[in-house]
Amino acid sequence: MATATVAMVGRSMGPSFRYLADAQAKANSPYGLPIIEDVREFDLGPNSFFAGLSQATLQELNRIKHTSSFPEGAVVLMEGQAARGVYIVCQGRVKLMTTNADGKTMIVKIAQPGEVLGLQSVVAGNPYELTAETLQPSQLAYIGSDQFLRFVKTHGDACLRATQHLSQDCQSAYDVIRSIGLCHSVPGKLARLLLHWCADGQVSGGVVRMKMALTHEELAQLIGSSRETVTRILGDFKRRGVVELHGATLLVRNQKALENLCVS
Repeated sequence: MATATVAMVGRSMGPSFRYLADAQAKANSPYGLPIIEDVREFDLGPNSFFAGLSQATLQELNRIKHTSSFPEGAVVLMEGQAARGVYIVCQGRVKLMTTNADGKTMIVKIAQPGEVLGLQSVVAGNPYELTAETLQPSQLAYIGSDQFLRFVKTHGDACLRATQHLSQDCQSAYDVIRSIGLCHSVPGKLARLLLHWCADGQVSGGVVRMKMALTHEELAQLIGSSRETVTRILGDFKRRGVVELHGATLLVRNQKALENLCVS
């Protein structure tokens, strides 16, 4: 109640007061995330599931979805579990992974805001094929299977977006196959992964700077290797002046060297 009052008063005051009101509202929200209930308030870019949907479709999506916040490390859905619904990532990031009989885990994809989890399983009527675990505090919108299937049947634009997302998931799987199958060495696989991330980095003076909030263990799971091997390779990259890792900031100083490793 107090948070809502502060926010309401803040809208009638100056910028400084509004900043304090927003900060207090965020501090009192679950896991430090701003509470956003209306999907129309998420600005997630052209590849988001929400992009291009009509106002009527978004209004119906708002009616049937249930938004929840999750802490870091929360398992949202489990491989082999009956597919009860889909989750749309609204805030945060989620790793999608699979585990073999020996307990070895591989991360197939890092889902970003705007992506849909469990879509293929719900459409096909199969159990979830992957386990989804939050990498950071996240907000997800859940829609039950029956409601989601009725939703895409009655809203053509939502059906198109679902189809496009399935296509993107297929393309992502192809990328994983290329990364693991075409690179014969573990340094080459790690180099290909870092080069893929360079596209979203900031370039200054020939150096690419990007955020990489992943552990060495998670990097290893992305390329089908071990934590010890990834740590050793990153150390070798640093000694050769190719990349440097400072906390969660990765500096790529020699993209050409990474490209050469991909074809070696």
